[in-house]
Amino acid sequence: MSKVLLEVPVGVSGRHVHLTKEHFQILFGPGQELTKIRDLVQPGEFAAKETVTIVGPKGVLEKVRIIGPLRSYSQVELSRTDSFKLGVNPPVRDSGDHYNSPGCVLIGPAGVVTLTQGVIIALRHIHMPTNEARRYGLKDKDRVNVQVGGERGLIFQNVLVRVHPNYRLEFHVDTDEANACLLNNEDIVQVLDPAGERALSMVG
Repeated sequence: MSKVLLEVPVGVSGRHVHLTKEHFQILFGPGQELTKIRDLVQPGEFAAKETVTIVGPKGVLEKVRIIGPLRSYSQVELSRTDSFKLGVNPPVRDSGDHYNSPGCVLIGPAGVVTLTQGVIIALRHIHMPTNEARRYGLKDKDRVNVQVGGERGLIFQNVLVRVHPNYRLEFHVDTDEANACLLNNEDIVQVLDPAGERALSMVG
């Protein structure tokens, strides 16, 4: 059996939108700014008060929250279930990888933005600080398996490791993935060593 490298808290990610400053001001009006309602686990990220309506070929999702801060690209992150309602077929991608992804229409109180691309299903991933990754012999863009216990326990394969000095340790899955195995925010999952031979002791 594979050994356990480390334990990681869970963050369940619901549907949300990232916006550029240009798109935000089209949707909410010139000079408007995001209104923070609560900080997220990852430093600098927050849930905003502002929401938008997403329109696809077959349906609509209302009151979809914007996640701040504003970015250099606009992106819509959905679950597979959400995509059925909209009538789009988004690829499973790391954040920011929009190549050959579908678009949608965003409606805000002040205007409308048509995205030609940017709708994705987020690749499940672990945010990991650099010192923690070094400790367990992992690096940015590695893939690991993650074990979930309980009555509907399972193993998530091909989990992307994202490493940065400012990250806080957190395993991100979308609502479909979480519901499949009864995961909640702050539950603990186990990162497995596929080889079963990697030392569990500190390496640096």
